[in-house]
Amino acid sequence: MKSIGLYPCVRIDTASVPAAGQAGAVLLAETIRVTGLDRELSAALSPWRKPLSHHDPGKIITDLAISLAVGGDCLSDLAVIRAEPGLFGPVASDATVSRLITVLGADPDTVVKAIAMARKTTRLRGDWLETTPRLRVSTPLIR
Repeated sequence: MKSIGLYPCVRIDTASVPAAGQAGAVLLAETIRVTGLDRELSAALSPWRKPLSHHDPGKIITDLAISLAVGGDCLSDLAVIRAEPGLFGPVASDATVSRLITVLGADPDTVVKAIAMARKTTRLRGDWLETTPRLRVSTPLIR
């Protein structure tokens, strides 16, 4: 299965190991990938990307969001998702993230507007809804 976007595709393993580890984080990363929010953030934050940089600002921001969602509260908590490159792809070092935050912090109003536009574009585009599996219920949930 090919990956489109900044996160690898999730592979389901039916092994008999009862482990869920980072299931919530993986679900969030997959949602970001499927909706295209990663690509929109990448495009929106491209003006702040250094010419020879290895890490994409949009990916760094989404990695931070995932880290916060699973209970992180500081940059070093990115280590939780950095430890799983097969699930989350390459995650920038704390120093790289800190440098990006410093650069973005120099023009917060423009950055916030760019992120808001990326989110809005993702919601309005909505083409991901057509490819997302639907929950099918055979009986009404509310009577």
